[in-house]
Amino acid sequence: MNQPETRASDKKQTAASLLGFLMRSVIAGLALAFIVLYLWPNVSARFTHQPEVIADVPAAPISYADAVDRTAPSVVSIYTRTVELQQISPRLQKILGSPYVRRSRQDMGSGVLVSEDGYILTNNHVISQVQNISVGLWDGRFAAAQVVGSDPETDLAVLKIDLSGLPTAPLAEDTSVRVGDVVLAIGNAFGLSHTVTMGIISATGRNDLRSVLYEDFIQTDAAINAGNSGGALINYRGEVIGINTRNVGQAQGAQNIGFAIPITMAKDVMQQIVENGSVRRGSLGALFSDLPLTLQTDGSSVRRGIQVRDVTPNGPAWSAGIRPGDILLSIDGVEVGDARALLLMIAQRQPGGRVELQIQRDSEVFETYATLIQQPPLR
Repeated sequence: MNQPETRASDKKQTAASLLGFLMRSVIAGLALAFIVLYLWPNVSARFTHQPEVIADVPAAPISYADAVDRTAPSVVSIYTRTVELQQISPRLQKILGSPYVRRSRQDMGSGVLVSEDGYILTNNHVISQVQNISVGLWDGRFAAAQVVGSDPETDLAVLKIDLSGLPTAPLAEDTSVRVGDVVLAIGNAFGLSHTVTMGIISATGRNDLRSVLYEDFIQTDAAINAGNSGGALINYRGEVIGINTRNVGQAQGAQNIGFAIPITMAKDVMQQIVENGSVRRGSLGALFSDLPLTLQTDGSSVRRGIQVRDVTPNGPAWSAGIRPGDILLSIDGVEVGDARALLLMIAQRQPGGRVELQIQRDSEVFETYATLIQQPPLR
């Protein structure tokens, strides 16, 4: 074989070897890719910029009509009438012979039927200082309502009507709610009974509104208008998770900021009002104030402990050895750092209950026990 033929043969062998190597590499790569995708199916989503599917998050329903149908019949419209004395001008005083005239003022709100025998949860501010209360039902019936009791400290009240065949609201047993959960508000907005609005939970545990003494509000962007007070805030299953109470109106430059009282608090207040006529709350006999935030090494800030501002002589805190200037670190093993949250935590315990307190005085930390007394009226 001459030299040119030898070179041509060598080139063919080299090309064949290179082609074989490339084919083996492609096959091996495809096999490896198949194994990776089989074992880790979410890897492809990362490379194609697709969001990873989380299997345990339920898909949102297309319609919330079933949830509304489940709860709306138990939401009532409340209409109140108040007769007020209004001062008139000196000219009219001479004509009428009196410095005042009687004027009738009408208002409205909402409520939630919680029992077949006619108990209704609503807001205290809906029925406070009114003379006549009328309740309108889903089926068109109307009935006069009596006030069973009220609790201004949480802005809750309980009414009673005497009718038969009453629908009752499904109150949520699982009261855990998360920011982002879809919610619906049902109420008598501007006198338009059973108006439904939709939104999400914007925040939980709001306690700095200074609107009532005991605050633990659910914040939502579902529209809560005049007349919605006392109505139902429900989840996508139609379960009541809160009693709508107020909104931050456009007068303050706010939009879609409304608040509801968690159903756990509402049920506890209602039960005590029905059974006792009023709400009994625990008290330590001390006043507290927040401490300044402390900067941590990671750049975050935290508030650990609450300062004791004042102690009632011979009260539970005093008898436990607590004095003004001390710092309360924990109650029953739960660390505290917010004075208003602590006030609610103590109030939710019954008088006569015993609590363990961790106290810091200067550089000393010690534990002590206190027996709660009944909280006297604070307003």
